[in-house]
Amino acid sequence: MKAVRLHDAKDLRVEAVAPLSAPSAGFVNLAVRAAGICGSDLHNYRTGQWITRRPSTAGHEFCGRVTAVGEGVGHVAVGDMVCADSRVGCSTCPACRSGRVNVCESLGFVGEACDGGFAEAVQLPAHLVLRHDAALSPCVAAMAEPLAVALHAVRRLAAPAGEPVLVVGCGTIGGLSALLLSRLHDGPLLLADLNPEKAALVKAVAGGTVVALERDALDTALSGRRLRYALDATGSVRAIAGVLDLLSGGGALALVGIGHGKLDLDPNTLVEREIALVGCHAFADELSEAVGLLAELSPALERLIEVLPGLDAVPAAYERLLRGESRALKTIVAVAD
Repeated sequence: MKAVRLHDAKDLRVEAVAPLSAPSAGFVNLAVRAAGICGSDLHNYRTGQWITRRPSTAGHEFCGRVTAVGEGVGHVAVGDMVCADSRVGCSTCPACRSGRVNVCESLGFVGEACDGGFAEAVQLPAHLVLRHDAALSPCVAAMAEPLAVALHAVRRLAAPAGEPVLVVGCGTIGGLSALLLSRLHDGPLLLADLNPEKAALVKAVAGGTVVALERDALDTALSGRRLRYALDATGSVRAIAGVLDLLSGGGALALVGIGHGKLDLDPNTLVEREIALVGCHAFADELSEAVGLLAELSPALERLIEVLPGLDAVPAAYERLLRGESRALKTIVAVAD
């Protein structure tokens, strides 16, 4: 079968690999239908920071059709359409035992800890697959995992009803967070991004007001109301510092972007203005809820994605995405229907 395998930093190859073996107890085989390229996939390809297996089949945002089940698997059956949970926890550390798999002390992810979805087929522990509505487009179903990440961030931010919320960064997670806020939160939605096309796309899908990260721009957009809650999906320390300067007291800033650099922070800023910095890592128990939202959000999600025709297009897409040449928020690889 065909798979896209990462051999080292900047070394991604489309290769023929052995077909899957029959699944052992507690495992399932999937025919992959669609898989999304994540920013973390690009980061690992560019830097090699998280490479622990060489080669490994990348891809942790995907959906598929169950083709075989191992002994003891009862929650899915052959023919079921499923989404994949990306998190590979140890199950034994205090975090895992308390249900906090997303902060497992040795957390890994599908596509690195085990082979992922950039292949014609994949074998996974059965507890990592969740059924979805068979009527969903595969490309929409493949959005379940990033939607769960965004839902976790929105829930962690916990902005009270009516409060304005600023989303900084209109990439995949920022855009999905804005989309969820437009459905789940009743306060004004503000959007900020250095790329005006990305900001305009998110505005067209989620609504809201595009603003610059400047006091005058925010004051104009909010007509004198205070901004207390923001979500950063950039990881840029410059953006994070700028948002902290703009937040009024008594609110929170949720951080969901992968950071680049270190923040020069005076802790008195947080103390005196009672601003909470809230870390948001992957997702907790939001995947099933995200799957449940896919049908309702399907028209909006389809406007945010571009579709690659197959696995052979993945390496070139990595390079194009690293150059910032995509106008879409998410690139999905159509593997099979």
